[in-house]
Amino acid sequence: MDFSFNINGDGRVDLHTHTAQSDGQHSPESLVALAKSKKLAAIGITDHDEVGAITPAQAKGIELEIAIIPGVELSTIHGGFDVHILGYFIDHYNSRLLEVLVFLRAERVRRTQRILQKLALLGMPVSFEAVLEHAGEGCMGRPHVAEAMMQAGFVRSYQDAFDFFLAEGKPAFEPKTKILPAEAVEIIHAAGGIASLAHPGQNLTLEVVVEVAQAGVDAIETIHPKHTPTQRRRFEKIAAEFGLLRTGGSDFHGGRKGEEKLGQFTVSKEQVELLQKSAEKWH
Repeated sequence: MDFSFNINGDGRVDLHTHTAQSDGQHSPESLVALAKSKKLAAIGITDHDEVGAITPAQAKGIELEIAIIPGVELSTIHGGFDVHILGYFIDHYNSRLLEVLVFLRAERVRRTQRILQKLALLGMPVSFEAVLEHAGEGCMGRPHVAEAMMQAGFVRSYQDAFDFFLAEGKPAFEPKTKILPAEAVEIIHAAGGIASLAHPGQNLTLEVVVEVAQAGVDAIETIHPKHTPTQRRRFEKIAAEFGLLRTGGSDFHGGRKGEEKLGQFTVSKEQVELLQKSAEKWH
């Protein structure tokens, strides 16, 4: 897969973006158009447990001459910590990957139904149909429940829905079905991609980061909006120590959380080429 044909200009690449196929707000096509307006040379489409945005994004990318790196973000569990593993340069038609995503998608629906049951007991009946309307064809999750709660007038804002009801430890929280990091790595490798530990500075201890770094990942996300300069240097050191490549991006969802940072956190064309070369060994 040759991405050199349209990595132009200074070659800035945002490797971590989400579309409305998971919990982002932009369609695949509008996200690509926005990335083009930010003068990005390429973006990675990394929806949560979902790959449906990749093909339409690639078609729009050809039209606008911006490279689309096919990816995914898988939710895993390690030592009680929520660990996300990014996959890059995947074959998004791989049968093993699609089988796992179908299972995880079904589990998301069941989780949503349990959340709605809890909300009903709290005096906030939200219909499954209302949540489905917000999710559309995307992968259903708590953001869509939050939007349905707002629409019904039960909360004033999206953030209030999480702060008071949906976040971990709150009365309507339900844990998500997760696989182990090593399983996610195996699935990504089977799909011809490389695996990167996502936003390690967001919620992981240094011990967990090191353990996951030793679990077979190929890279670590050093550049992320929630990483401090100290954390970035720490993760770069870990990458060097364990022979890992580095990834980075804005983790863009479209501003639902008041964050519009697409293109502000990027890696170079050269880093992307190293990732692509590393992925070749899994083909």
